[in-house]
Amino acid sequence: MLGRFEREEAGVRHIFPLSVYWEDTDAGGIVYYANYLKFIERARTDMLRGLGINQQRMMTEEGANFVVRACEIEYLRPAIMEDELEIITRVTDLRGASLRMAQDICRDGVRLVETKVRIACLDADGRPQRLSSAINEKFNAMIGQGALPAKTVAGEE
Repeated sequence: MLGRFEREEAGVRHIFPLSVYWEDTDAGGIVYYANYLKFIERARTDMLRGLGINQQRMMTEEGANFVVRACEIEYLRPAIMEDELEIITRVTDLRGASLRMAQDICRDGVRLVETKVRIACLDADGRPQRLSSAINEKFNAMIGQGALPAKTVAGEE
C-alpha cells in the first residue's frame, strides 16, 4: 500500500500519492482527461488493500466483484508532467450491495478534479450481491460508524 489513512471529523479518508509522468499527458503537456479515471482507480485499489480487502480472493472465494456503476467527474484545473498529486478518497454512503465515494485529485492542497463514484458489488453472474459483513464493517468505519483495525490510521496504535 502506498497511501495512508487519516482520521477527520466525518470518519476516515485515504490519501494516495501519485506522480504525473510523460505517458499521462497529452500533446499539450497536460494530463489527458481519461487518465484521471485511472488515477482514481489506483487510489481505490490501494485503499481496499489498506483495509485488508483482497479483490482476487473476494472473486475466487466469495464470487463477488466490485465494478464502477456510475462516475461523475469535474475538471477544475489541469495537472501537468512532474506534478506530485494526492488522491483523497472518502466513502460517503453505504448500501446493501453498493457504496459511494468522493475522490478528489489535489496538488499542494488545491483541488484539480472532483469525482463521485458509485461502486456496485456483483456476483459471478453479474447480479447485485450484498457486501459481506466483514467488508461492510470496514466501509462503515470509513464513514465514522465503527473502528478500523489497529494501526490502519497513521499515528494511531
